[in-house]
Amino acid sequence: MTTQELTWAARAGAVRPVTDAVIGGELAAARSGRRRDSINPATGTVLAQVSECGAEDIDAAVLAGRAAFESGSWSQADPGSRKRVLQRLAELIVANADELALLDTLDAGKLISDTTQVDVPGSAAIIQWYAEAIDKLYGEIAPTASTELALVTREPLGVVGAVVPWNYPLEMAVWKLAPALAAGNSVVLKPAENSPLSALRLGQLALEAGLPEGVLNVVPGDGPTAGRALGLHPDVDALTFTGSTEVGKLFLQYAGASNMKQVWLECGGKSANLVFPDVADLDAAAEAVCAGIFTCGGQVCSANSRLLVHESIKDALLERVVARAEAIRVGDPLDESSQMGPMVSAEHADRVMGLIEVARGEGRIRTGGDRVAGSPTSAFLQPTVVDDIAPDARIAQEEVFGPVLAVFGFGDEREAVTLANGSSYALAASVWSDSHSRVHRVAQRLRAGTVSVNCVDALDVTTPFGGFGLSGFGRDLSLHALDKFTGLKTTWHHHN
Repeated sequence: MTTQELTWAARAGAVRPVTDAVIGGELAAARSGRRRDSINPATGTVLAQVSECGAEDIDAAVLAGRAAFESGSWSQADPGSRKRVLQRLAELIVANADELALLDTLDAGKLISDTTQVDVPGSAAIIQWYAEAIDKLYGEIAPTASTELALVTREPLGVVGAVVPWNYPLEMAVWKLAPALAAGNSVVLKPAENSPLSALRLGQLALEAGLPEGVLNVVPGDGPTAGRALGLHPDVDALTFTGSTEVGKLFLQYAGASNMKQVWLECGGKSANLVFPDVADLDAAAEAVCAGIFTCGGQVCSANSRLLVHESIKDALLERVVARAEAIRVGDPLDESSQMGPMVSAEHADRVMGLIEVARGEGRIRTGGDRVAGSPTSAFLQPTVVDDIAPDARIAQEEVFGPVLAVFGFGDEREAVTLANGSSYALAASVWSDSHSRVHRVAQRLRAGTVSVNCVDALDVTTPFGGFGLSGFGRDLSLHALDKFTGLKTTWHHHN
């Protein structure tokens, strides 16, 4: 073990997580007294016992958020003031980067190399970006008669509920919080029950940065209890969610059964990766194919889980993909040499293995298909490639959310597009071709929120992210995310 690895192990032992909700500027245990074990999926050990909040705790958080909003301490603060607080929060994330990275690695099994190099610095950068945007957004003046003046302004909605997943615990929280707070809203954040620790720490850091009490409340709890209470709450003005399509549909029902709150969903995906025969560098394509499905163990909504390859190059590309998949080092997420860690939990690993067993009857396992022998827990799975399956097979249509790649061959461009669009999901896609005309033509015909050309899962805070169909609606990131958290108000002045 290297000195750096020893350092991460030592730091991991020194981490003392926040285990209670952050409500109204104070740490608060669940009113029921219930607690839930937060388990390290890499070791099976209990990291902490976190408050298991319920409907009463959600009520308290929404009440605190409403009181803060109505007080105007944040909602009516001048843009420069809000900007400085969010800038300070970004600085505090950077100052506490190692702690936040370790929390996500220990809580969700994410690679320490990813949490330190991508997730935490990316979260700080997103908050900084929205902070900088606050005082650069302008209203409108409508073209009225000279005796009239019509002002169009963007107003914060009020209290925003945010429910986020376990695969990127800190970063997904920031995707929601940054634009919602920048717009002047109060937020009640419910982190995933499997990975609440970094969000709870973020709630503390927000207070340290100067965010007024009650503006950001972080309430851990499970989906059927705390999540449902947030979705049904009559004093929540909008709800933003990232997670499964199944749960996304529930939030639409909750909104209809309560106050018709706005609901913004970023749900599942079954993204297609199309590789055409005019790609000169098959090695680069193979490397990207593996990155697109095995990053974060495939636990990514936009993971390129379907590989569509022209028949003339299928064998050559697949040989390279299989070789790279077999070379991936699956191991301890605290070890910087590991290239893939465990699934988020043993239960989720069981679900993925169940779908792999289904795939055995639908096609041919080219590599993988099992748990990693000798691992400390059952959550470590092999990178898996499945070939010779039908487009309507379960493994071709259902989101696995694990390291499983489904492979198809195609004969021409039309068939490739038909296969790619043959899914109820429409979140992302990739196209590999050295022909600009082909890329332009195919990208136009693909039904996806993001099309990455000669790369996979292209993403930046400056561009919107989201999908169509069962992948949901609304967009995270970019200035367009502010549309979800603001409402247009017209103020009409009549002059005699």
